[in-house]
Amino acid sequence: MTKTSKPGFSPLLAAYLAFSKRGARWGARTLEKRLAGGKEDPHRLPERRGTPSLPRPEGRLVWLHAASVGESVSVLEMIRRMGEDDPDLHFLLTTGTVTSAAVLADRMPPRCVHQFVPLDVRPWMARFLDHWRPDLAVLAEGEIWPALIVEAEARGVPLALINARMTERAFRRWRWAPRAAASLLSRIAHVQAQEEDTARRLRLLGLPEARLEVTGTLKEGSAALPASDRELRRLHDALDGRPCWLAASTHDDEEAACAFAHRRALQSWHALLLVLAPRHPDRAPEIVRALRQTGWKVAQRSAGEAIQPETQVYVADTMGEMGLWYRLCPVSFVGGSLVPVGGHNPYEPAALGSAILHGPHVHNFAEIYERLTEARAAERVDDARALGPALARLLEPDRAAEMAHAAWEVCSAGAEVTDKAIDLLFAMLDGVD
Repeated sequence: MTKTSKPGFSPLLAAYLAFSKRGARWGARTLEKRLAGGKEDPHRLPERRGTPSLPRPEGRLVWLHAASVGESVSVLEMIRRMGEDDPDLHFLLTTGTVTSAAVLADRMPPRCVHQFVPLDVRPWMARFLDHWRPDLAVLAEGEIWPALIVEAEARGVPLALINARMTERAFRRWRWAPRAAASLLSRIAHVQAQEEDTARRLRLLGLPEARLEVTGTLKEGSAALPASDRELRRLHDALDGRPCWLAASTHDDEEAACAFAHRRALQSWHALLLVLAPRHPDRAPEIVRALRQTGWKVAQRSAGEAIQPETQVYVADTMGEMGLWYRLCPVSFVGGSLVPVGGHNPYEPAALGSAILHGPHVHNFAEIYERLTEARAAERVDDARALGPALARLLEPDRAAEMAHAAWEVCSAGAEVTDKAIDLLFAMLDGVD
């Protein structure tokens, strides 16, 4: 494997690390605010200070860190396959959000445990690393935390960045600290980037070409989202042949747009049901209230309200069940795209045979949306007025099936990305021995 070069000196990075070394008081205040806002698990708060809640398993341990739900789910298939290839290998998966922990609870592969990652406070990170003593550290997507990287290097832990993605906004921030960026990147042994734009930005920030390769995104090679067969049958029975469509990961203003489109589509599909899964389930009560005030007959899943023949909108506000909705609905609108959020993951509906509609704001996943469009597996709509007619057209069974098959083919072609990540990590582990 490529050896890391000696990092250059950065006054800004040195100042950050000095602050981080004495940052326990700042970290405590940050955790208090997050706890008050419902963003931390009070029972597992010590983990955020680097105090483990589980023992370290015997044998070799790979530590993978992913920021939140999408990143963590994208590495599960890779962990599963690595565990099958080496039955003596153990895995530690860290994330920073309560939502990710809830989603991962029932989905982690054998010999894999979850912990919340410590805040980037050097004593807390040191305590974490001294307990877990990983043989390899793997960062997913864009988690470049200075104390984490420096403390791992100090302990001789080789570091990889996989599925790397750097947005233009993040790149502009790092350009203000070029020495710090170059110094941190010099400590990373190898980077696998999702696309060429990220690779170009990392090169400009000082990452040596020899440590960089463009492989595509792990999300293409991820296993399909799980679903309960029993619950899926129950929902099919409740629909009793009614057509349905999904509005997935919607944001504020998109629910109203989807309701407008639903009313238009009902002119052609009179029994049509809208399954609405907001990106942030805690917004569900206000969404339900607004829909009912405008005359919609709404059922809310978290409230135990069943789909009835008269139900027009079903608000699916529970965690970990997106696999149900993508299987149930032949057409999915992927949210965060009619508003300037940047779009959300299209691989999940693609892997489960759902035709895809999206708005114009998809820069977070620009490359895959381009490929889906070229394959006629996804269709762009520019506003709510265009969404209704497009939905009515795609609900035709032949059209939906044709798009869904094309989407599945694009998605399934990404398995080699997982292969490359696995090969890299095993090669790095072999270099440790």
